[in-house]
Amino acid sequence: MGKRSRQRQKDQTAGRDSRDNAGWGAGYADIVKENKLFEDYYKEQGLVPEGEFEQFMDAMREPLPATIRITGYKSHAKEILHCLKEKYFKDIQELEIDGQKIEAPQALTWYPDEQAWHTNMSRKIIRKSPLLEKFHQFLVSETESGNISRQEAVSMIPPLLLKIEPHHKILDMCAAPGSKTAQLIEMLHSDMDVPFPEGFVIANDVDNKRCYLLVHQAKRLNSPCIMVVNHDASCIPTLQVESNGKKDILFYDRILCDVPCSGDGTMRKNIDVWKKWTTSNSLHLHGLQLRIAVRGVEQLAVGGRMVYSTCSLNPIEDEAVIAALLEKSEGALELADSSADLPGLKWMPGVTSWKLMTKEGQWYSDWSEVPRSRHTQIRPTMFPPKDPEKLASLHLEMCMRILPHHQNTGGFFVAVLVKKAPMPWNKRYPKLRKETSSSAAPQSSSTVASTPTHPASNPEAAVEEPKGGDPADEVDEEAAEEAPKGAALAQEAAAAAPEGVCGPPPFKKMRLFGYKEDPFVFLTADDPVFTTIQSFYDLTPDFPKLNVLTRTHEGKKRHLYMVSKELRNVLLNNSERMKVINTGVKVWSRNNDGDEFGCAFRLAQEGIYTLQPYIRSRIISVSVEDIKVLLTQENPFLSKLEEDSHAQAKKLGMGSIVLKYIPNPNNPAEPQCPIQLCGWRGKTSIRAFVPRNERFHYLRMLGVEVFRDKQGLGQKRGDGEKEGREAEEQMEKDTEDDGPAENAGERDLENGDENGSSEPKMDTGKEGTSS
Repeated sequence: MGKRSRQRQKDQTAGRDSRDNAGWGAGYADIVKENKLFEDYYKEQGLVPEGEFEQFMDAMREPLPATIRITGYKSHAKEILHCLKEKYFKDIQELEIDGQKIEAPQALTWYPDEQAWHTNMSRKIIRKSPLLEKFHQFLVSETESGNISRQEAVSMIPPLLLKIEPHHKILDMCAAPGSKTAQLIEMLHSDMDVPFPEGFVIANDVDNKRCYLLVHQAKRLNSPCIMVVNHDASCIPTLQVESNGKKDILFYDRILCDVPCSGDGTMRKNIDVWKKWTTSNSLHLHGLQLRIAVRGVEQLAVGGRMVYSTCSLNPIEDEAVIAALLEKSEGALELADSSADLPGLKWMPGVTSWKLMTKEGQWYSDWSEVPRSRHTQIRPTMFPPKDPEKLASLHLEMCMRILPHHQNTGGFFVAVLVKKAPMPWNKRYPKLRKETSSSAAPQSSSTVASTPTHPASNPEAAVEEPKGGDPADEVDEEAAEEAPKGAALAQEAAAAAPEGVCGPPPFKKMRLFGYKEDPFVFLTADDPVFTTIQSFYDLTPDFPKLNVLTRTHEGKKRHLYMVSKELRNVLLNNSERMKVINTGVKVWSRNNDGDEFGCAFRLAQEGIYTLQPYIRSRIISVSVEDIKVLLTQENPFLSKLEEDSHAQAKKLGMGSIVLKYIPNPNNPAEPQCPIQLCGWRGKTSIRAFVPRNERFHYLRMLGVEVFRDKQGLGQKRGDGEKEGREAEEQMEKDTEDDGPAENAGERDLENGDENGSSEPKMDTGKEGTSS
């Protein structure tokens, strides 16, 4: 059992390790980019238009262009784009290296608002020019602070086709490494004025270690609406939520089903695929891909959209899975026409006929031709439907296949599915299991979900589920049978847990796979912690105290986090059936001497945009010049601030503060997006508590260019040279506040007392660290 499960986990991570992160140049010089089996296979399949096959193969052998996507919320994204276009791209257009003119980065024509760009500059070229080196450092720094993602162009397509709105509940089934997840989060937060969108993203991955990579990616966006979970996507549990005092099934409005695949569309960057490629890869993965897709549509709300995607060109992993899924659905699913959704994107329609080939070169065009000895490797669902009418009704031509030579990208396949009705094997609304005894907690992870309506409003609710249903049902039943004997004890422990505490389920099975997380403990509205916080920061009456959580049962609360109301609902109702790795955004951190300043908790920069709308005091409005001073000088005296800011600061007592910049539309030379920084008002000085890379980011937005030379010294080009050096020196002293996930302990900013002012001493103890 263990061996089989480990193999399944291995399969799910295959082909996705580096799909989202394109490299900056070619590597693997010793690998010959030839594979006769690959060429013969795709020539025979006829996926490439006639006369273009040589172009297709030539493109596959060329290094993949580096592509970047501007992340973050809309107003900040516009400022970064302005900085890129005005400060870097213009200079690069005139640049020549070794007599060769450098091709400037180009915007991807099909990506909205010029938010994605690609360039053919290699590492070797970048090293030859100080100007390009500066551009490269800008990219690296902004990537670390979450404002730019280096992501392959075709990888950006699926989230765009989901058409995310801020109220959508979204499931990302195979999410690591997380570039697409980041896109989903950004779309939820498209309106910066809404700190808690109604929707959320649950990002799942089967590999426990890769989940922490996912956490790191998500944390860069500082969203209270993301939860990272660790499950096998093919049998991810059905979740419950509380609605109007009753338990209800959670259905997702949008699902991203970016399944593990053979990855032959990534040959341009994953060079080792050339020697490893064989047709048996797709045969091994087809069944897993179909099971994941089936589990996805089961959890999709009626009227919802699911995008199925792979970085493989192989019809066995693409159209065959979609065709089998549509046949199983008996009309409950249909393909959506996405041809007009991304104008400018070149793609080939899905195919309606394909053949299957073994690694020995044997071809089969129909299931009837497959010898019995091959039946364990080759399945009927791998072939197109035989009935021409049925095949035509599936509209497989609405699938999209992106070929590398058409617009200098990787290869990719994507299909958009819309759910029109409950799945036929699950017409009845799934019952929520009632407690059989006082100690048994409700469990519905083996219940299959397929309709978003409540039983009372569903005419099919009373219909008994037909026996001998679809094989997809067996996935959940099998998972239930596999539950360890300790499940009853886990349920009993869950039932006995204090209200508001989401402890991890103590299943031995989960422990074996590295799963051991600290609890998520929600605070009550009358928790003593809020007494001083409420008065010190003058929180508004609508501040959602119940959404605040910590990661420890005992001792002092070191950090306080916030999640959205909807994610709190999910956490509280599913702690015994869900392996949560991380959720929430940090909003407050304890400082040891805080009590003497009026509050034991200082504000955390990660959560300032979430928290600030609820804070009514301890806010200082600052100008562009003030921010430059605060980010380039270590502990400037209050008198260094401009007159208005200085007057505001003098009225405040010592302690944590918000430094808020409001853009002036009459001065377009200044940033046109709001900036909020955490700071500390000392006895005679003031200081910003901002991680190093964010300091770089904000200084660049303000026109102060910080550049590190090859010796690692701070450099400034142009105006404000002193500011740049001071900023770099300060950044070298600060510890970046972006450690690993909380369960592995957090590093915090160390803030000393260099200038003799009363600065806070930060507690860097590890909260709730797993032993």
